[in-house]
Amino acid sequence: MSPVSLAIVGAGDRGTGYARWALAHPDRARVVAVADPSADRALPLAGESGARVFSDWRHLVDAGRIADAVVIATQDGEHAGPAVALAGLGYHILVEKPLAPTEAECRDIVAAVERAGTIFAVCHVLRYAPYTDAVRSVLESGRIGEIVSVQHLEPVGFWHQAHSYVRGNWRRTDRSTFMLLAKSSHDLDWLQYVVGRRIRRVSSFGGLKHFRPENRPAGAAARCLDCAVEPDCPYSAKRLYFDRLRAGRHEWPLSVVTPAFTEEALTSALRHGQYGRCVYDCDNDVVDHQVVAMEFDGGATGTFTMTAFTTGGHRRTTIFGTHGELACDGVSVRVQDFRTGGSSAVPVTATGDATAGGGHAGGDERLMAAFVAAVATGDRDLIRSGPAESLASHRAVFAAERARLTDRVVTVE
Repeated sequence: MSPVSLAIVGAGDRGTGYARWALAHPDRARVVAVADPSADRALPLAGESGARVFSDWRHLVDAGRIADAVVIATQDGEHAGPAVALAGLGYHILVEKPLAPTEAECRDIVAAVERAGTIFAVCHVLRYAPYTDAVRSVLESGRIGEIVSVQHLEPVGFWHQAHSYVRGNWRRTDRSTFMLLAKSSHDLDWLQYVVGRRIRRVSSFGGLKHFRPENRPAGAAARCLDCAVEPDCPYSAKRLYFDRLRAGRHEWPLSVVTPAFTEEALTSALRHGQYGRCVYDCDNDVVDHQVVAMEFDGGATGTFTMTAFTTGGHRRTTIFGTHGELACDGVSVRVQDFRTGGSSAVPVTATGDATAGGGHAGGDERLMAAFVAAVATGDRDLIRSGPAESLASHRAVFAAERARLTDRVVTVE
């Protein structure tokens, strides 16, 4: 079987990561086109793959269908345009989550791929992680009985919040989207997937507690390189990025800050770029903590907590059933049986860690493998995050944010 040909729209960290999966599996996929307005991002990836370079996704559209499938990994607000246009050309599509920052655009994308009849997947990588298989296996076996309630924690991590949601590209709702959609659309989607029921009603509370000008320490400077209190600040950009540089950890998040891994290049990036700013002197407005209470079809309930103020790591979940409970943390699954009083561990084969740099504990690898195999064989059952499923979980996220902003219980469409 010939390798699946791929076009990459958006050669940032995520797009490059998916492309490098193809480079590592030349028998299954090959990158033939890269579209990105930044030559600094597009040209190195094209050099690795031998792909054609386009400075804009519209130029890729103008070229006609030159690949079997496309990976869309642009900024959130730039998903709908290329997705709709490329679906119309017959491309099979893998799009980074979230689908789009508005419900209307999400519906437009799903309508376009359904009209075209192409294979479509959303990068809900948690669905593909090995530990998710282990969790679903236990739940489907009936070992804990009927699911009654769920507790789920997304420990964003203090440094990740500072990097992505205070200094970074997802810091403002008007320039990207709200926090629950940008970060935690994974989580509400995953909960629907493992519970096996759609979220029906939601309420939510949260806000921007800490990363505000009034919390700026006395004597703090506008940039960490100039700051007298930087050595004692947990959000020091110098510590976060220079420690990774000196340890040779050149993947995300360092790769987002500078394309050249030298002290001179990093110093310049922190001196002049957005990632060197004081976290109390940025233009961020997304929340740093939020909770969602939810009711699933059939009456099961759940709570979801997203918070910046953790050390990070894997999501942590407890699922309570009529015959037992299940606890999982991304790398391990443990089941407590009420009938026998026994406790047992379920083996999980995880790779990497919970971060994007760590491949989301195997989720990134298995997502790409499933998408490419689906395109190669036409077997849509390999896709766990298709248009209908993803649109349903996105609607739950939008409903939860409406609930937070209006202080009411919202029924999901």
